[in-house]
Amino acid sequence: MSSQGAATGGGGNRDADTATGGERRTAFRDGDGAPGGHGRHGGSAGHTAREGHGHAGAREHRDTASPKPAPNRRDHRHPDHPGRTGAGGGVRAAVRLAVGARTLREGAHLLLNFPIASALFVFAVTGLTVAGGLLVLVVGLPLLCLVLVAVRGVGFLERARARALLRLDVPDPRPLRPRGGRRNATAWIGVVLRSGECWRATVYALVHFPWAIFTFCTVLSLWAAGLGLATMPLWAWALGGNHGPGINVDGRGGGWIWDSPPEYALGLVVGCLLLLLAGGVIRGLAHVDRMLVAGLLGPSAEQSRIEELETNRSVVVDTSSADLQRIERDLHDGAQARLVALAMSLGLAKEKFDEDPETAARMVDEAHGEVKLALQELRDLARGIRPAILTDRGLGPSLSAVASRCTVPVKVEVDLPQRPAEAIEGIVYFTVSELLQNVSKHSGGTSAMVDIWRAGEWLMVQVADDGRGGAREEGGTGLAGLA
Repeated sequence: MSSQGAATGGGGNRDADTATGGERRTAFRDGDGAPGGHGRHGGSAGHTAREGHGHAGAREHRDTASPKPAPNRRDHRHPDHPGRTGAGGGVRAAVRLAVGARTLREGAHLLLNFPIASALFVFAVTGLTVAGGLLVLVVGLPLLCLVLVAVRGVGFLERARARALLRLDVPDPRPLRPRGGRRNATAWIGVVLRSGECWRATVYALVHFPWAIFTFCTVLSLWAAGLGLATMPLWAWALGGNHGPGINVDGRGGGWIWDSPPEYALGLVVGCLLLLLAGGVIRGLAHVDRMLVAGLLGPSAEQSRIEELETNRSVVVDTSSADLQRIERDLHDGAQARLVALAMSLGLAKEKFDEDPETAARMVDEAHGEVKLALQELRDLARGIRPAILTDRGLGPSLSAVASRCTVPVKVEVDLPQRPAEAIEGIVYFTVSELLQNVSKHSGGTSAMVDIWRAGEWLMVQVADDGRGGAREEGGTGLAGLA
């Protein structure tokens, strides 16, 4: 059993050379529109898109914190909640939480917070204090700008550290450039003082220091206590005799001391529990660090939106250019060539009307056939832009028409309480068309299924077949264009 998922836009190659197969689903979410083309040529490739309000097309969804698409409605449970796990799975999960690679990476990040934040805090406070005191002089404002730029530069190192240890990929802000192409000192001072990234990086330097003290002390205390208690039996075995380790519980030197084997066993249990607690605390503290880095060291919302719009604009321009070239080629190689032949045939028939009426009538009949073929090619070309049946009747009938042309029987199920936006309809139509072409060419199956339904704010699309599977994105351009 193999199945394919649709992808936003219709950027895939019609002659997809990748075998079908592999569980792939696509979700289209209601939300803000984005610029795009009409019909199939309206978006960047991706796994999610939003329905536009008055805009055609779709844009790649980059927000990793957005809700995940709903699972297949035929699934009995959500893939993130696979049900009960055995005792072995629970033990492995506990070990990963306590001493797993993620816990060690994030714990190292939290311990490194203190020395790095301390140095950055001292530099920022000293620089701001000196620059603030010198603002009454000429050198005060340039010095303040230098401090802001230097703190902003440290943000590159912090983003790299978060990328390596927290697996958080925060894009770098744009380089500072004076407006209007001016390169004098006044222009540079103005662009630095207006830079939100510089001021937010400075806030990060000031706020992160007390937070770094808390994370350093918390992680170090939990790890030291947990490892110390968990390894007490090893110390007792290694030291032996009367030199075994002990713990003075009340801390004043005259209370209960853990120095017997049962107490060592109790220390082992408590130490393991502390390590588990440390793992959970580290996950939470690391999440706060991620928010600080993303919120204070990443690009502003306005800049992210500008970059997204610029990316979408370039995609739309490239797609529109490719569409125009395709239409021009189809017209030149198809309908235009037939119309030229038609004009020549009618010209010859006109010359032969007096000399040979029968030949002229036959040539007129041939010209009539050429007109029909030219009209059919023009209809096919118009259908490639946006099919009339899609506009008039929606996804269900239009996809049924596509399925009827597939070489294997296809069952189409469309369960939508209302029609989606025209842009999303066009994307779904041409993506499903391409996937069904993949089924015909590569799957070797005997039946296929197209299932479209709405799950909350998501429009879910799934194309499946009973072929051999084995789809690989890197194997060709077909699935890569769709995905």
